[in-house]
Amino acid sequence: MSILNAEERARRRDFGLLFLVMLTIAAGNTAMQSVLPALGRSLKVPDSAVAAAFSVSAAIWVVAAPFWAKRLDQHGQRKMVVTGLVGFTVSTLLCGLFLAAGILGWIAPALTFVAFVGGRMIYGAFGAATPPAAQAMVAARTSRDERTKALTMLASAFGLGTILGPALGPYFLLPVVGMAGPALVFALIGLIVVIAAWRLLPDDSPSAHPHGAAASYPSIGGQSTGATVTAAIASHSVEVRMRDPRIWPWMLSGLVMGHAQAMTGQAIGFLVIDRVGGSLDAALQATGIVLMMGAGAALLVQWGLIPMLGLRPRALVLIGLVLSAIGCALTGLATDLYGIATAFALSSLGFGFTRPGFTAGSSLAVGAKAQGSVAGKVTAINGAAFVLGPSIGVGMYELWRPLPYFTAAAALVALFAYAWVTLDPSDRADGASPAR
Repeated sequence: MSILNAEERARRRDFGLLFLVMLTIAAGNTAMQSVLPALGRSLKVPDSAVAAAFSVSAAIWVVAAPFWAKRLDQHGQRKMVVTGLVGFTVSTLLCGLFLAAGILGWIAPALTFVAFVGGRMIYGAFGAATPPAAQAMVAARTSRDERTKALTMLASAFGLGTILGPALGPYFLLPVVGMAGPALVFALIGLIVVIAAWRLLPDDSPSAHPHGAAASYPSIGGQSTGATVTAAIASHSVEVRMRDPRIWPWMLSGLVMGHAQAMTGQAIGFLVIDRVGGSLDAALQATGIVLMMGAGAALLVQWGLIPMLGLRPRALVLIGLVLSAIGCALTGLATDLYGIATAFALSSLGFGFTRPGFTAGSSLAVGAKAQGSVAGKVTAINGAAFVLGPSIGVGMYELWRPLPYFTAAAALVALFAYAWVTLDPSDRADGASPAR
């Protein structure tokens, strides 16, 4: 009995550490996203350059994530967890040092952001190694009945990190280096977690049967929807094309919704700075409040309202589109902190409905043998939205401040009409044509 208790304690310790690993990566990434608009303004860097810094990182992540997931059988799980963590820590440290050098006037603003992009590329290339390895480690130490719940809890760390990152960022402003502080603090946290993971996680050998999947880029508004969990445990015996008529309406809906969310989320920091006014430090705190409310609203839907209401995927998407369209339009019209925070929370509430609806609808459109293939495509769509979406949104913002919000609202209204006509209202999981 004592041996079993010791094994259970070790398993819980390892799961808690893996949860902390995923939480640290997501929180550190979104903390920098929340700080960078104000920092870019302080360095007089174009807003579009700030957005491009994260678009480049997200683009590399989209390519690197499946690369690492497919090579899980060639490396030990602990080594891959640590590889991703080291990539995150080194990238965050370099970004913090480059930003501090720019703030102190040691290097020119343009060079500061070129160097910052280089640092972010390290994160995009290596940070994607951690999620599939963490999933594999959890899957290897849980029974089939426990696996889905455990992997879902692990994936929720990314969502929780999107709240903690913007919330903690303003508290990490340091003397002398100012807004470079959050990056330096999260680099230190990352180093501590790296040491803990290397020393405490069990050593292992490469496995011929890994259970891990590529994860979407952790970003503001990019809460987990369960697709990564499905991809990690479901059958991959049947491959489904992206343009398969059973899933294409869901895929297109997910792509439009994802871009609308990425556009508006990345521009929100600049909107707060320009409309709330005051010092950049005050604007940074205000931005943290807005982002925290948005992330909290999305998680409230996914963790509370959706399980309680029990709505079908089509209804989730349609309700979410209405709420997010209204929220985006109101965000474009808002002129003070209360208005921006409330409107952004409403749009995030809507996106909290649409993302799980898109994921579940895609899954229900095909049979059991194609679940892994479809889940992988859902993850790819979620990630792709954060490659061009931020740059498009901030580019529109530079032309006219409300433009990304009004454009997103119009796109969501058009998508509502498309979804009303094309999305399958049934819960059929056999891939048959819907009965309308």
